[in-house]
Amino acid sequence: MAYQVIARKWRPQRFDDVVGQKGVTQTLRNAIEHDRLAQSFVFAGPRGVGKTTTARILARALNCVTGATADPCGECDACREIADGRDIDVLEIDAATHTQVENIREVIIAGLAIQPVRDRYKVFIIDEVHQLSASSFNALLKSVEEPPPHVVFIMATTLLDRIPDTILSRSQVFEFRTIGTAAITEQLRTIADAEGVTIDAAALALLARAADGSMRDAQSALDQVIAFAGESVSVDEAASVLGLVGRDTVFDIAETVADETAPRVFELAGRFVESGYDFRAVCRELTRLVRDLLVLKVDPRRLTDPEIAADQERDRLQALATRFSREDLLRGFDVLSRAEFEIKSAAQPRYHFEMAMLRWMHLRKLVPLAELVDGLEQSAAPAPRVTPTPASGEASAPRATASAAPPRRPAPAPAVRSKSAEKPAAATAFPEPPAPMAGDPKGAFLGELKRTKKFFYGTVIAQAQRIEVDGAKIVFTYTQAQRTLADQIGTNRPWLEALAAKAIGRKMAVAVNQVPGATPAATPSPAESPPKVQPRPATLESLSEPPPPTDPPGDLDLLQEEPYDPVVAPVSSTPEPAKSVLTSPVLDRPVLGAPATRKPARVLDRPVVDGPADDLFSQAMGDKAVQNMLEVLPAEIKDVEEI
Repeated sequence: MAYQVIARKWRPQRFDDVVGQKGVTQTLRNAIEHDRLAQSFVFAGPRGVGKTTTARILARALNCVTGATADPCGECDACREIADGRDIDVLEIDAATHTQVENIREVIIAGLAIQPVRDRYKVFIIDEVHQLSASSFNALLKSVEEPPPHVVFIMATTLLDRIPDTILSRSQVFEFRTIGTAAITEQLRTIADAEGVTIDAAALALLARAADGSMRDAQSALDQVIAFAGESVSVDEAASVLGLVGRDTVFDIAETVADETAPRVFELAGRFVESGYDFRAVCRELTRLVRDLLVLKVDPRRLTDPEIAADQERDRLQALATRFSREDLLRGFDVLSRAEFEIKSAAQPRYHFEMAMLRWMHLRKLVPLAELVDGLEQSAAPAPRVTPTPASGEASAPRATASAAPPRRPAPAPAVRSKSAEKPAAATAFPEPPAPMAGDPKGAFLGELKRTKKFFYGTVIAQAQRIEVDGAKIVFTYTQAQRTLADQIGTNRPWLEALAAKAIGRKMAVAVNQVPGATPAATPSPAESPPKVQPRPATLESLSEPPPPTDPPGDLDLLQEEPYDPVVAPVSSTPEPAKSVLTSPVLDRPVLGAPATRKPARVLDRPVVDGPADDLFSQAMGDKAVQNMLEVLPAEIKDVEEI
């Protein structure tokens, strides 16, 4: 007798023999036992999961000599002939070769009225039914909906969405699912023991994993491995003959990424080329491993799941899972998925694989933003702060130091630099409270306030002239010009007192004291608008000499002093005769017909003139919100200017 392949030799003959399709087989058994059999069935699912096999078992169950039974005997002529595919009343039709409507009329429709020759039912098994044309499906509609009592249609397909809804609505649809790796491994072990073949458990797991849920694919691969290795099969032989990527190889790659040994990536890639591995298959197996590691990170109890790891792989998989974070695995999955897609059309697949592994190594060095912020806050050491005291006869607001970072937009170097511009910038954004010492209630309170309310500390607390602790009272001293800041202390008094009690250890009261002091310069109101600035004719001396010293600039001048000062180009000793130009107050540039002018230093980019624009500007500067802002921030702005 000719050799019969394992996939045919071990084809299930009973409903109980079908692996991984308990829902389908149990439903069919109950329908037969309770005489609730439909006239048409559609079996849909991936390849090699038992659709045609279940259709044959159903035909045997209907035509067995023992009667319509869920457990056919398998010994009668009907059972044996149906199993061999040569029963005259059970027609197996390949839809790919009977696509046209004429074939459907001739093979199916014309013989529907004829009674079965021997069997109880005439069964039409149409394999790959989605290959039929639209006209063929339309020709079957009436026959499928109301066939003769002795006719049963069983249609199998791998593409359910290509079958018309008119056919599906007239049939019972059973969807077959892919078979689990553990079930395939167990079935392969049963077959290997029955065939007298010794095979490693790792080799069986490799074959089951490569089958991707198809029992027929796994049985065909086992048949091929036995033909290559004989009665003893190792995992290396199985991987070599089928061109599969072994699990150990995938573990080696993942450990290389975890160790961040970049040179070994090129070594492994060269070994894959010599072994004839498909780099797409390598990426696919790596993606599977990354998914298994992520499952273990989410649910460590899944370590004993055979779908995740075989018995001999669990220790290595568990050790590898501890070396990757969830973010590393998610990034790695994206990198590998993209690499598999790119390798498909790449001229040099090896290069894409190597770069993908190096990119994965680089991405593992990224630190989550939350961890980075927490680390910076823990490592930041508070710097001592000296509380300034106002000079005699004049109260000056303490100035917050600016950040050591450069300004957002570098300003051009002015012709004359003031000495204050050479002062080094401090390292912190706000003045730091003094480090609390034993028996220092003020330091403890300011330290806790700085830690919990950093912004409030920098904008309100740090601007106080003095902060004193007098028994059970904390007194903040502000100038009369800082009334807005004093109001903020009054508004937030309840939680300040609660915070002080927590930091100092006893009940404390918060009080505000205001003393006379200098008022920050502000823009005069529209009623007291400054006199017009008359442009001065430009001369050689005026261009080459620095502007004469003036009073300290106000808040408005600080806002726009440095970034907008034009660079004064050097003037030659023999100036050319200047043309007569006019100064346009609207365009702010010289116009032919009047002598050229130069804008005074530390003024607006436009001349100050009477008109709607000047009125609008004066109204804006007279607004209370603008005054409050200029009242709080002049020190910070001045320090940024000096940088």
